[in-house]
Amino acid sequence: MIVNHPIEPLFNKHSRVLILGSFPSVKSREEMFFYGHKQNRFWKVVSAVFDEATPATVEEKRDFVLRNNLALWDVIASCEIVGSSDSSIKNVVANDLSVILSNANIEKIFVNGKTAYKYYNKYILNTIGVEAVCLPSTSPANAMWSLDKLIEHWQKIKLI
Repeated sequence: MIVNHPIEPLFNKHSRVLILGSFPSVKSREEMFFYGHKQNRFWKVVSAVFDEATPATVEEKRDFVLRNNLALWDVIASCEIVGSSDSSIKNVVANDLSVILSNANIEKIFVNGKTAYKYYNKYILNTIGVEAVCLPSTSPANAMWSLDKLIEHWQKIKLI
């Protein structure tokens, strides 16, 4: 069964850094917001990078993203997926990033993990001609990366 991405991209005209995941988890789709699974370390990592308290509510997360000139979305617009398993993804249709790129001054694109990187390179790279930087996944499935190690590698999202 095809699952459509239910979450609108989060950005504004001040966004400079675009962070793309692969496809929202079941929990994120239920919450209608990015990185909704409590075990995903995304919010802990990015808040540490910007030396801020970890946002808890959707509104706090939204404010955090925009205040720090970030943009969030995912590579995949629709796909077949079993639960939240990236390895089960099939029949991918990519998101059209032009909605962000034509309305924000994006200077750098990062992808959250190897799955997002794989699909970005397969479906988006040739269309927009901008290389993405692959960062280690904040997913709980990426247990070999400690929180401290993730924070160290994710420092790249903080443009000077």
